[in-house]
Amino acid sequence: MRTYTIAELAREFDITARAIRFYEDQGLLRPSREGVGGRNRVYTARDRTHLKLTLRGKRLGLTLSEIKSIVDMYESPKDTAAQMNRFLGVLAHQRETLERQREDIDMALAEIAAHEEECRRMLAETTANA
Repeated sequence: MRTYTIAELAREFDITARAIRFYEDQGLLRPSREGVGGRNRVYTARDRTHLKLTLRGKRLGLTLSEIKSIVDMYESPKDTAAQMNRFLGVLAHQRETLERQREDIDMALAEIAAHEEECRRMLAETTANA
């Protein structure tokens, strides 16, 4: 079975080893330990997938607890309908959040455009009067 070091995962996903250790502290990754005193972390393909899901969730704007809930959902295939409904709920909540943010951004862009137009008008008047 293919395994990965923390440096390999950090390189592959373009993140720091510290970030990977943080995700481990949050319970999102569970590497085994090897070497003297268990100093070397050994990540499996499952850990790699969990890291990939975690980073994807972060890009979607999910909290770490939401991401952990989703990652944990794949650990126990007991009731997939309930799991999918829970996942749909998380996604719906995130969609609402992003849509509100988009409305805020659209309003901010409209205000910027209005200020730019006013500044251009004032500059044109200043240039015409000079």
